[in-house]
This record gives sequence, C-alpha cells and structure tokens, in this order.
Amino acid sequence: MKRMNVSEDQEQIAEIIRNGGVVVFPTDTVYGFICSALNEKAIERIFKIKKRDFKKPIPVFVKDIEMAKEFAVVDKKQEEFLRKVWPGNVTVVLKSKGNLPEMVLEKDKTIGLRIPDYKPLNNLLNALNIPLGQTSVNLAGEAPLNNASDIMKEFVDQESQPDLIVDGGELISAEPSTIVGINDELTIFRQGAVSREELEDLLNYKL
Repeated sequence: MKRMNVSEDQEQIAEIIRNGGVVVFPTDTVYGFICSALNEKAIERIFKIKKRDFKKPIPVFVKDIEMAKEFAVVDKKQEEFLRKVWPGNVTVVLKSKGNLPEMVLEKDKTIGLRIPDYKPLNNLLNALNIPLGQTSVNLAGEAPLNNASDIMKEFVDQESQPDLIVDGGELISAEPSTIVGINDELTIFRQGAVSREELEDLLNYKL
C-alpha cells in the first residue's frame, strides 16, 4: 500500500486505475475509494476492502453531464437540475442505461451519479475519461476517515487493501454528499454535506 501527495504527478494514479487498481483519493466531501466503474473486478475489490454488503451499490463520479448521459437517462428537466447542483456535493439518482456493472446499480436499475467539485479529482476524471466507482473510506458501519494517516492505520493490517493512498491533508467537511432523486418531484434519500435549505436556495424553490 503506497502513499503519495495529491500535488504529485497524477499519471501514476491514472495508471493504477486503468489497470484495475483501487485508490484512496480526497474529494470535496470525504476521502473516497475510487476505481474504474467499467471494471467489475475493481469494484468488487472496493467492496472487499471496505467489507461492504454487496447488496449496497456504490455511486459513480463522472467528469461532466455528457458523460452522465452515456450511463443514465437524463431528460430536459433533470438536466436543468444537474446544471444547478453540479459540480458539487449532491449525488443524483437517475435511471441507468444498463451499461455499467450491477454493483453500481440499485435493484430498480437506478444509479447514483455526481460531478465532484475538487480540482485534483476533476483533473483525474478528465485525464482518465471514464466514470469512477466511489464510496467513502471506512470499514462498513464506521465513520468516514478524514486524513491519510488514520487511513493507513485502519487498513495496513487488513487482508484486502487499496493499492495507493493519495494524501490531500485533513478534510474539513468529512461529511458525505447529499443523495437526491428527481422525477415528478425531488426526493432527499440521504441528508449529507448539502442541507435541504441550501438545496432550496440553489434551486430557488421549496422542496
């Protein structure tokens, strides 16, 4: 399990992900496990490292709305909503087009997508040009870890480990994204880094 600083050359990180690796990377919310969302074995590794129930799918990072449209059905109303909340700390649940592994899909064939608002991660997404499976860095049922040293201590003795920890310092938020669905109306599935009031301000209407 290697460790490097987030300011270092990202090519090593990109190469690990292209080859099916799992990387710990800082985000605009919490540290996340990330891997290629196109690689089923890599996604499976995240579940094993985190000891996560395989019945609980993980969300996906995309680089832009056009990439979101490659993997999810996005109507005009939904696209208008996405342009207001992305990039940002809001994961949006949309109908999947069925071209990603089952481990990122809910039973109803929906998928949680997000464009993060963290320059090093956005740069990595642009360089890779693929969606990234992602979930908070912690063992299942425990609180997310918000600095690289604690992450090293947590996973150094585990049988399953990430390939690389990218150190972005101590994260201030340490709170996961807010998860919402938008169909006939907007539903908040998980309250996270963005509050209902902040969403209302962003959208200019009451939820």
